Amino acid sequence: MSDPLLTVTGLRAGYGPVQVLDDIHLEVNEGEVVVILGANGAGKTTTMRAVSGTIPRRGSIVFRGQDITSVGPEVIVRAGIALVPQGRGTFPELSVEDNLRAGAYTRRDNIAADITRWFDVFPRLAERRQQKAGQMSGGEQQMLAIARALMSRPKLLLCDEPSLGLAPLITKELFRHLEDLNREEGLSILLVEQNANLAIHMADRVYLLETGRVVGSGTGATLQNDESVRKAYLGF
Repeated sequence: MSDPLLTVTGLRAGYGPVQVLDDIHLEVNEGEVVVILGANGAGKTTTMRAVSGTIPRRGSIVFRGQDITSVGPEVIVRAGIALVPQGRGTFPELSVEDNLRAGAYTRRDNIAADITRWFDVFPRLAERRQQKAGQMSGGEQQMLAIARALMSRPKLLLCDEPSLGLAPLITKELFRHLEDLNREEGLSILLVEQNANLAIHMADRVYLLETGRVVGSGTGATLQNDESVRKAYLGF
């Protein structure tokens, strides 16, 4: 059996003197969708920021056999990890097309084919290619944030609350795109999502976080059938 794509061991991180994460352990295998569930304040976003290198962290983060614990975000993007941050994170004053170009800032090859490719996947972005990102709807901005992250050609996509603030129909469309990328492109995804029911249905595996610690894990199907998990995380 091959080694995991991502292995996080003994991860600790926080903000200034406040430690949010305490001894986090998780793995993502090649081609998997792994979901992190937890209440507000459990440390989900902090985990994503620590893996992506945007905050200081301690412990061990190994990606494709390379220790990336102490390197910065640009090195991590070059290694093959891209983050879609909570709250979209597009450049509102730039056009859709320029946002996509910004997503390829670590690359030195021709990116025109990739822009065309993601316009094909997200046709609404193609229709608005010269429009400023800040003038688009929330759903369109989230699609742009994902397409921009994919411009770096990642092996692992980190998605932090992609459905936040979106209408249910837009959320379902967004998740359909993520499932297609995983199934058709083999893209591995580490997902934090407030819509636990939707997320757990597409998950190969799930980690449960409480106050900065992993308190449980299992396959999506197993946890769906666990009554205590359903009541605590899925609301039924």
